[in-house]
Amino acid sequence: MNRKTLSLADWQQQQQSDTPRSAPVTSTSENLIYSTDGGNLTQPKPAKAGGEAYADGKVRLQRQTKKRGGKAVIVVRGIAKSHDELTVICKALKQSCACGGTVKDGTIELQNDQRERVEEALKKLGYSTLWAGG
Repeated sequence: MNRKTLSLADWQQQQQSDTPRSAPVTSTSENLIYSTDGGNLTQPKPAKAGGEAYADGKVRLQRQTKKRGGKAVIVVRGIAKSHDELTVICKALKQSCACGGTVKDGTIELQNDQRERVEEALKKLGYSTLWAGG
């Protein structure tokens, strides 16, 4: 048996000389598989909606139980302020009513059915209220 032993360096050199060098592949949109071009692909977050006032200037209070498993929520509409100012008003209402709540799409939603407390707290803040929806 005649075996010729090659060192690793000789074998690598032999492999490099056997493979022909090809021209670099230019990418086009047809054969593009992955690209890091395109910059920042995250979309900017839209500005949060503020409230809109009604023509008579009164704040509407409405009791809702839709899609909430039968639990009552007081929805406050008609305060023409920015989202940040509505958040401050919501915090004051939550503290006076001792309940949870949030600001969604320019309205304030307060948990539990505490109509009188919400109405009193809004009057202390200088808003005239009107019950809507029954």
